[in-house]
Amino acid sequence: MPTDEAAELVKLVREIATEQLAPRASEAEAAAQFPRDVFHLLGQTGLMSLPFDEADGGGGQPYEVYLQVLEEIATAWVSVAVDMSVHTLSSSAMARFGTPDQRETWLPGMLGGSQLGAYALSEPQAGSDVSAIATRAVRDADGYVVNGTKAWISHGPHADFFLLFARTSDDAKRGLSAFHVIAGTPGVSFGAPEKKMGMTASTTTQVIFEDVRLPVELRLGDEGQGMAIALSALDSGRLGIAACATGLGQAALDLAAAYATQRRQFGRPIADFQGLQFVLADMAAAVESARATYLSAARLRDAGRPFSRQASIAKLVATDAAMKVTTDAVQVLGGYGYTRDFPAERYMREAKVMQIFEGTNQIQRMVIARSLLREAQ
Repeated sequence: MPTDEAAELVKLVREIATEQLAPRASEAEAAAQFPRDVFHLLGQTGLMSLPFDEADGGGGQPYEVYLQVLEEIATAWVSVAVDMSVHTLSSSAMARFGTPDQRETWLPGMLGGSQLGAYALSEPQAGSDVSAIATRAVRDADGYVVNGTKAWISHGPHADFFLLFARTSDDAKRGLSAFHVIAGTPGVSFGAPEKKMGMTASTTTQVIFEDVRLPVELRLGDEGQGMAIALSALDSGRLGIAACATGLGQAALDLAAAYATQRRQFGRPIADFQGLQFVLADMAAAVESARATYLSAARLRDAGRPFSRQASIAKLVATDAAMKVTTDAVQVLGGYGYTRDFPAERYMREAKVMQIFEGTNQIQRMVIARSLLREAQ
């Protein structure tokens, strides 16, 4: 922890997560109930804007500290942590690429704790292949007219604003532009919630744009700069998911270790058996490795050094670890792990999507390998 103040912040977040979030998680997930009041709570305590500059209304915290806060929240309720990470991702373009007038107009509300942002990049036929985006923003005398459909948008119907990426030309690399879209803009509607295997309290929908009119003042950066804006945000977003995955793995480890000390077989706790101790040890090693990897990448980011490859490594390592550790937790609990009497099965279902969103782990391997080979030339 870089400072005593940061350590106190993380301790406070742990208390909030334990007392306010964890007791509600299982019931809300079972009911697919989006916890909007939780985000108001986190906003009121300043946690929704931690890594942004204080001059913009943020908390002025290093990314290293923000990610540890995110991990604490994920340990209690991973859906909330992922949506918090998405909000940070959605606000980052305004903070980094907005004009002084745009920042003054929009950032205080975006970072003030009462708003929740959504990231509108993926489409039904354009996931990892950003160049395949088909949503169009056509320029006219009054601004832009947007038509298209975005897919897999976290908390779409509950968002107060969207970071939208739309095609303004057919150029593969310079054809995208970024826009700030306010919820309630005429022509914006939503598909039915996706029926997901996990993270059901985080509503995921399509967002549909039909003749949506946007003034030029809502474009972020230059026309054609959208690809650069999207990729710059995704590196940081991948660290957010790595922290969330680490928190989920920690929750599964905590559950498995506690169960092993209480469950008795052959006259003694199953924690006494070496075979199970080795499983727990491997789970702990995976969680600690994930944590160390995302913190290492975050420190590079905080130092202003390149961290794109390290962000992909962190996302890959942490999400694969979460999948392994949650699966092992189900095994430790045995038959009870396969029931909904314990959250182990929910953790396992939630871990799977970590390997898919923010760039699949196969994409992360491509990013890592290409970076290594460029350096080798």
